[in-house]
Amino acid sequence: MIHHSKIILLGLLMLLVATIFPSCKLARFVFYNFADINDHKKFPSRPLYAGAIPFNFQISKNEKFPKEINYMPFDKYLEENNTVAFLIIKNDTIQYERYFKGYEKESIVPSFSMAKSVTSILIGCAIDEGLIKSIDEPITNYIPELKKNGFDKVTIKHLLQMTSGIKFSESYVNPFGEAASFYYGLNLRKEIEKMKLEREPGKKFEYASGNTQLLGLVLERSLKEKTITSYLQEKIWTPLEMEYDASWSIDRKNNGLEKTFCCLNARARDFAKIGRLYKNKGIWNGNQIVSQKWVEESTKLDTSEGSANFYQYQWWLPSPNEDFMAQGILGQYIYVNPTKDLIIVRLGKNEGKADWQTIFTSLANVY
Repeated sequence: MIHHSKIILLGLLMLLVATIFPSCKLARFVFYNFADINDHKKFPSRPLYAGAIPFNFQISKNEKFPKEINYMPFDKYLEENNTVAFLIIKNDTIQYERYFKGYEKESIVPSFSMAKSVTSILIGCAIDEGLIKSIDEPITNYIPELKKNGFDKVTIKHLLQMTSGIKFSESYVNPFGEAASFYYGLNLRKEIEKMKLEREPGKKFEYASGNTQLLGLVLERSLKEKTITSYLQEKIWTPLEMEYDASWSIDRKNNGLEKTFCCLNARARDFAKIGRLYKNKGIWNGNQIVSQKWVEESTKLDTSEGSANFYQYQWWLPSPNEDFMAQGILGQYIYVNPTKDLIIVRLGKNEGKADWQTIFTSLANVY
């Protein structure tokens, strides 16, 4: 009874603080927690604009997809596991496309951590253009305010590989933890300046969204006058002939910084085009958008310097040197198998009870 009373008291206290200080991080945490498929409506953002003439995948006249999965009709299985969009694209042809839970092809879904893979693409573009010299550069070349915190030995590659050794709690439950501060906070640059190291860089893989947000600040500083969103528009959204407008959430309206660890808000078909770009080694309809070298480096098996055999440059590797995928909380996925010329996009309200990685690799065997 006492424990229950304490929980109620804590809840009332947090609600009171949120009411008194409606613009603060805690208020956002109280009112919005936890991560939700409608989060794109909650935060300020910068717009992305569709191309004048969009690229459209062909649509198969004879759909090819498994009739059932785990002894359940395929459509029903997807819906019961809280899927809102599912696309299977083979040889640039949509073999299967379904939407559930009131969603349709025009519905916006936040990427969550799939944005990490997009951030990696933009880092590659910046290196191709000479805006960033090398992944071996110390990040203090771009974020000198972190020198006082001992970040001189942390390189861009360490951030890409999640081996930086930063102290960062990935838990979104604690409103005073780093993940919540980054997600709900109103000043990412200020939060970054507080960051500390927990261990020596290059020794151990540890998934932490703080790495990707540091990449975001490195990218912003390298772009000078451009925003990250405008760079995405220039390098990806326009060249890939996206079908729909989109947006990237930022921490605040005035002089905001993109939440590069999450929060790219788009539609399923356009997410699939990001997969197509990498399936084709950075080429889009004859134009090299990002170098083949970067694509190959980003998706290869690499266990050096503490790197994990299932992760490379912000991409997950279900079957190393065979396939790769972007992944976000709540079960957002762009799965790519270049050998099979296969792209799968799954977006959801949550993961459900499905093992999506196993499902994707099983589907790749079918196709």
